[in-house]
Order: sequence, then C-alpha cells, then structure tokens
Amino acid sequence: MRITRMALRYRARLTIGTLAIFLAAAFQLWIPILIGNAVDAASNLLDGVESTDEKARAALVLTAILLLFASVGRGFSSMMQSYMGESIGQGIGYELRMLYYEKLQRLSFSYHAGVHTGDLITRGILDVEGVRMFVQTALLRTVFLVVLIGTGMYLMLSRDLTLGLVSLSFVPFVAWRATRSQLRLRANWYSLQEKLSALTKVMDENLGGIRVVRSFASQKYEMNKFDDASNEAFALANTQVGIRASNIAQMGAAFLLSMGGVLWIGGQQVIEGEMTPGELTQFLAFMSILLEPVRQIGMLVNGFARGSASGGRLFSVLDLVPAIHDKPDAKDLEISKGILEFHNVSFGYEDDHTLKGVSFKVEPGHTVGIVGPPGSGKSTIAHLVPRFYDPNEGYITIDGQDLRDVTLDSIRKAVGVVEQDTFLFTASVEQNVAYGNPWAPDNLVTSATKSAQLGEYIERLPGGYDTMVGERGVSLSGGQRQRLSIARSIMLRPQLIVFDDSTAAIDAATEQRIRSALKDLTKDRATIIISHRLSSLMHADEILFIDAGKIVERGTHEELLALHGHYNELYELQIRPSDENRSGEDHGSAS
Repeated sequence: MRITRMALRYRARLTIGTLAIFLAAAFQLWIPILIGNAVDAASNLLDGVESTDEKARAALVLTAILLLFASVGRGFSSMMQSYMGESIGQGIGYELRMLYYEKLQRLSFSYHAGVHTGDLITRGILDVEGVRMFVQTALLRTVFLVVLIGTGMYLMLSRDLTLGLVSLSFVPFVAWRATRSQLRLRANWYSLQEKLSALTKVMDENLGGIRVVRSFASQKYEMNKFDDASNEAFALANTQVGIRASNIAQMGAAFLLSMGGVLWIGGQQVIEGEMTPGELTQFLAFMSILLEPVRQIGMLVNGFARGSASGGRLFSVLDLVPAIHDKPDAKDLEISKGILEFHNVSFGYEDDHTLKGVSFKVEPGHTVGIVGPPGSGKSTIAHLVPRFYDPNEGYITIDGQDLRDVTLDSIRKAVGVVEQDTFLFTASVEQNVAYGNPWAPDNLVTSATKSAQLGEYIERLPGGYDTMVGERGVSLSGGQRQRLSIARSIMLRPQLIVFDDSTAAIDAATEQRIRSALKDLTKDRATIIISHRLSSLMHADEILFIDAGKIVERGTHEELLALHGHYNELYELQIRPSDENRSGEDHGSAS
C-alpha cells in the first residue's frame, strides 16, 4: 500500500498508463471477435451463402484491415503502458534511493555500530530494485489482468453461459495456486535477500581486508567461505525458480483442460447447428488470448512477493527515528567564548557504563589532555563532544548551551574532531583535505597541510595536490593518513578541537613540529588531546587520568608526577626509560 501511494503521486503518467491498459485490453479482446467474424464470412463463402464473391472478399479484406488496426493499436497501447509503468517505477526507485541514503546519513552512530555495511548496501540496491519493479510487474499488471480477464469473462458468459463456465473453469484453481504460491514466494524471497546480504558482507570484508588475506595466504579459506555463502543463496534461488515453474505449469495444465472441454461441448453445438464455427472460434480465440495473462499470474504473484519483502526491509530502515536528532525548537549554537564543560556526565553503550560522573572544563586558549588505559572511556569523550551520542546522565554545554538544545549541524561546524581511525576517500589529496569545504581557496588547503607537516611530501608527489589517494588511503602510510586527517579538520578552523589519539602513527619529532605549527590555531580555542602517549599531552594546561570511566587524577604534568599515582606509573614506563637511555648514550659518547 505504501508503494502504491507513492505511485499515485505520479498522476499524469499513471492516468496515461491506466488509459493505455484499457485500450490494450479493448484491442486485444476485439481480435477474437474479428477472427470469429472472418471464419463465419469464409464459411458463408464456401457454402455459397453470400450473393457475390466480391462481397465475401470485401468482408474478409475489411476484417483483415481491422485486425491489422487492432494489432497495431494493441501494440502501441501496450508500449505506452510499459513505458509509463517503467517511468513511474524509475521515479519511485530514485525517490527511495535518495530517501534511504539520506536516512543513513542521519541515523545515529549507535545504529551503524550494530549493522553491517554489506547489508545496508544490499538494501539500497536489491531492495530498491524489487520495489521499483513492483509498479510495472505487479501494480499495473494487476489492473491489466483484471480488465482483460474481467471483460473477457463477461463477453464469454453473455454469449453462452454453459460454454463460458467451462472455458473459465480454470480460474478458481489459478486463484488458489496464486494465493498459495504468494505466501511461499514472499517467505522464500525474504530469505534469499538475507543470504544475498550475507554474500555482500563476505565480499566487502574480503576486499576491505585484502592485504591481511594475502599476508596470511588465506585466499583458499576466503574462497570456501564465499562459496558456502554463494551456495546458500543459489539453493534458495533454485527454490524460487521451482516454485514459479511449478505454479505456471499447473495453471497452464488447468487452462488446457478447460480448452479441451470447450472444444468438446462447442463442437457438439456446431454439429447440432446451435452455434456457428465463427462463434466457437471466438471462444477458442478468447481463451488463447487469456492464456498469456494466466501465465503472467505467476509473475504477478512473484512481483507482489518481491515488492512486499523488499519494501518491508527498505521501509524498516526508512521508518527508523535517529537516536540523536534535533529537537523541534532547536536553535543554532551561538559561540561567544567557546567554553566546553562536562557536567557530571555518565554514559554507556547498551548496559555497560563507560563513563561515570565525569566533570571538567576547557576554556579558549587552554588544552586539556586525557590519558588512561585502553577501554577507560577516552574515545567516548571525543564522541560526546560533537554529539555523536548523548549522555545517559548529566549534560554537556558550550558557552552554557546544552548540546541537546541546539542543532547538530551548528555543533559539528563548531567542533572539529580528528579521529583515531582515519578514513580517506578515493579522490585527490586536495579533495580529501578540503572535504569539509570543497570551495576552500588553495592557500587555505596548502596552509592546513603545512601545519600538519605534510606540505613538503605532497609537493614531491608527481601530481602534487592533484595526486589521487587510493581507496581508504592505502597508498599512504599510517602517519601520512593521520596528518592528512589533521589537515582536513584544522582547515575548517573550528572553535573547539578534539584530537583523539590522532598522532599515534606519527613519530615524536614530527608530532612536536605539528604541535608547534598549531600553536597559532589553538591559542584562542579550547583543545582536547586524547592520547595513550604522554609526550603528546605533557604540555597541556590540565591532564585528566581516566580509569574505568572515572577521573581518578587531574592536574598539570608536574602536579600529577608529585602524586606518585597512576600518571606517575605511566610516566615511569613510557618516559623515564628513554630519558635514562639517552643519558647513558651521552655518557658513553663523552667517555
């Protein structure tokens, strides 16, 4: 019904298509009448009933001309019906693709974290195609079959009730088979879609991790995994074909039995003079014309089954309400000073509490460093600042404005996050850097890459800033990808900047140069640096040590060392050994 309501919005095309259906049915039903008249005219000519041969020939010529006209009219009307149906289907397909893709852009990170990309791609391609085809293969075909079969039944029954009932005796059987097969096809198609999604997942993971597969020589294992998934989909596809073929064959057999009954009873009536050969021919021609629509009932049922299954999977996503969304009265974030503050924030993914009662404040020109063991909740803080998630308890403000009361777009324009896991598009270096502002002037792109200590490397490339970056940045090293990601974020000059372990793959010397280059950018902005490497945040104005989701220590680098707690232990492990090694090397050189 939802797909049908979408189709009704294309009023002009639907009207023309429906008119073409009635014309096609009329022309098609006129053909048996003309054939019957031609048979009677020929029979009268042979029996000498016609007064002259010229009249008989004229009647046959007129019938031939009318048959040609009816055939051309039927062909043109059928073409218009198919064209309009396909046009509406393509329009609906375009609408659904755009709605689906737009919904994926808005769905919260919590949704994307629990669903596989391959499944989403399958829905956006195969399911949209299933819904698109429903308009032509099911919706308009239903109207055509109802008009054609309904009018044909009326004409046959009005001419001879007994013969009409015999010729239509296959209809109840066809209706029963169609209903039964529809249920089986719908369930089977849904299962087939699930298997095709699984097949897409296997291929997506294999191609995404092709380096790992080759490194471990696991091509055979991956082929076997793909073969297993492919065989499951193949088996279901064969079942689908078997259901359709069996259904069409049984309906065809019922039709031919009805035709045999018509020949037997109608032949007796012709012998007894109760019916002319032309009238019997009309019945047989009517049935022959109904043969193809009867066979199409299997395709019709499949169209309904596929449209229902595909539409169910597609609309289940379109109907989702994003967990993170703008309030109806949300206003744009207004930055006056750029002060970020966490107020007793607690958060958990599902039932697990990742953060518990976290409170801190970051002012413009100040840097807060966050450190702690893996899984302590550091990256969760980075995800809460741009409102990828909302706190379960407490709230986050920028200049006193609760992030839940302002628009998402304004938050994400004000907050720049340099992620730990960098993602680059298959595009040029310049397009990747200027992704947040494609119309940025060249000097801004160049300045950002130089601040990220990537400018000299890019200038040495054969194509410079026009050099293409491979899929997901495979042509760059880990450090180069991170530096390009830093350049992409700082080019927008956000009011608040969050570095989420964004220098993990960069050597200490390059990191120091990056930090020096960013001093001008961060001197009047609130900055958060999240890192497992103390050298990245020792210069921060305040350092938070997080353990099990709680802030267990806070202060400057010197203050935390004086506490002789968790931070000091980490310092002893990371920094002091290297200091001692350098001292030993200097002493050896002096000796």
